[in-house]
Amino acid sequence: MAAAAARKRNWSRWFAPVLGIALVGLAAFLLYRTLSRYSRDEIVTSLAGIPARHIVFSTLFAAASYLCLTGFDWLALRYVGQKVPYRKAALASFCSLSLGHNIGFAALSSGAIRYRFYSRWGVSGGDIAKIIVFCGTTVGLGLMILGGCALLLRPDLAGKITGLSQAAVLSSGAACLTTAGIYLVLSALLRRPLRIRNWRIEMPTLRLALGQVVIGPINFAFVAGCLDQALAGLGYISYPAVVTAYVIANVSALITHVPGGLGVIETVVLYLLPDANVIGGLLAFRAIYFLLPLAIGAPLFGLTELILKSRKGSTRRT
Repeated sequence: MAAAAARKRNWSRWFAPVLGIALVGLAAFLLYRTLSRYSRDEIVTSLAGIPARHIVFSTLFAAASYLCLTGFDWLALRYVGQKVPYRKAALASFCSLSLGHNIGFAALSSGAIRYRFYSRWGVSGGDIAKIIVFCGTTVGLGLMILGGCALLLRPDLAGKITGLSQAAVLSSGAACLTTAGIYLVLSALLRRPLRIRNWRIEMPTLRLALGQVVIGPINFAFVAGCLDQALAGLGYISYPAVVTAYVIANVSALITHVPGGLGVIETVVLYLLPDANVIGGLLAFRAIYFLLPLAIGAPLFGLTELILKSRKGSTRRT
């Protein structure tokens, strides 16, 4: 028994650093793979066609989105009753999502990084799992609400992209908004866990649920704003059209688990602007929303791992 316990301690001691190194290495590889698809001249020439003010606004929209995403974690921590300071929640959120957006399988990749942060701050494994589910639910609510509005406002465009009839598009939009409404009603009325077969779901308070349905759509509206500004000047496309296209592309990317939605967003945008040279806008959007946070988040995560290892080493020596 003692030998087994010692082996388990040795395994867990090595697993965390190896996981951290592997994730940082994977992030660096994804950054290289994405950029290596284009020559330097191609990137420079395509980006030169975008007015500088649009690059600035696109970057501001991206920053606003990642700021909203920190609110996902902050609400989730209140849901599980943990009083982790906002600055720590923001660090965990940015590192996990800047890598998770690019790695793909976001629930697993960003979840593993969230576990590294929250476990060292005393949050139990069960509560971390609830945090991950809560954040995923907020993502889903954001897509449903913003997508539902987009489908109802632009059923013609959504029909062209998806191939569905206008009636099916309108029904889907109404269903999205109705589902979000039911979520709020359940949060207001249910005081006991909701049981669905073997699943036991603890609904958040109405106050937290309202926070989810507000911050979720706002986040995706900011992402669509980032894409809209990156495409501005390369061909006319209205903001509602960008929102509709991005929501549909994002849902497709989530289903396929394509890292960073690579290729999915491009396909939808090229469908909307078939005759425009939008490669610069697409590259700018990908660089601003995915690669720039990745270039910041990966070293930041690696630095936190080194600091943690250093602190553990100092503790052992004393």
